[in-house]
Amino acid sequence: MEIALFVVIFLLLAVILVLLFRLRKAPATDIDELANRLRFALASADSVREIQRILESLPHDVLKSITSSEAVRAGKLNELLATLELTQYDRLFYLGGNPVDFVGIKYGQGVDFIEVKTEKAALSPAEKELKDLIECKMVNYVPLSVQRIGIAEEVDTKPEGIDESQ
Repeated sequence: MEIALFVVIFLLLAVILVLLFRLRKAPATDIDELANRLRFALASADSVREIQRILESLPHDVLKSITSSEAVRAGKLNELLATLELTQYDRLFYLGGNPVDFVGIKYGQGVDFIEVKTEKAALSPAEKELKDLIECKMVNYVPLSVQRIGIAEEVDTKPEGIDESQ
């Protein structure tokens, strides 16, 4: 029994020694393949970063889109409600909000350019520019005369193939 145990141990040591001292053939590294793999890894890392950036910004963009959409709706509702407060004008013209919402006329008193804003809303650049023109009294009344163009042609309304002489 002892001899069998020594033989097994001796064989195991022999196998271990052969494995340790055996020459290993290391595969030659292909530099081009390694460079391609490295480029792919870098591109993948950049792509992953780009995707992460897009995903991180997505909820903010979605939230911004929703809130700006709600702000536009609230603004249109405020414009509608403002007409109830603008009854002092003899004439009131709704211009659709670009660059002003209303023009109100009080005959004998003047003309008002009316912009409806909520508390926090600021004037747009176009609205600021129009406001400056009005405050500098650079407002004019421009009558435009257009001559009517007569383009009357005689139109044959009779169906084809019918003779008038009958």
